[in-house]
Amino acid sequence: MSWFMVDIEANGQCPGVYSMTEFACIRWDGDGIHPVRFHGKITVLDGEKSDPEAEAFYKEWNLVDRDSKPTGQERTIISTPAVVMKDFVEWLELVNVKGRPMFISDNNGFDYQFINYYCHKYVGRNPFGHSSTNLGSLYKGYVHNMMESFKKLRKTQHTHNPVDDCLGNLEAMDAIRLLEPHISRFEPDANSFTTNKPRPNQA
Repeated sequence: MSWFMVDIEANGQCPGVYSMTEFACIRWDGDGIHPVRFHGKITVLDGEKSDPEAEAFYKEWNLVDRDSKPTGQERTIISTPAVVMKDFVEWLELVNVKGRPMFISDNNGFDYQFINYYCHKYVGRNPFGHSSTNLGSLYKGYVHNMMESFKKLRKTQHTHNPVDDCLGNLEAMDAIRLLEPHISRFEPDANSFTTNKPRPNQA
């Protein structure tokens, strides 16, 4: 199986009501380069409405130049949702290395819902299946600290261009892989989320 970092941009909070405007998906090769990339730009918005605040936010960020450079293996498609998603699913199944591809994102609750909806609506299937992984949660578990953020591990500027944002998250994933795993046993204390105290209805 291959891991794929995904980042999407949208003009609102959920698919169907609002529209995905563009997205990127980059295969994590663990080499620090990550050349196998897909960048989809959607020209027809299919949602029922648009959030004015989200519209203003993304119009502002679209004026910012992309921080990263394209690679020879980067595929960019600018078209209708049906064309973009069909091409994306074909690309994903081609570059995935055996098994089911794994979806990971820094905000998978938001990103996955759009990719899942658009795959099913326009292609009839989602190669990622029913599951996704949160990069922030992965890092918290790795360092054994629920308050730690992985964002300091990014190198590429977070421009809200989905390719840049994916690359920054992949740089963090590379750094996480090289960390010394925290394997000490968790000991609950007064500040923990768990406790050894009996529940009120326990004797």
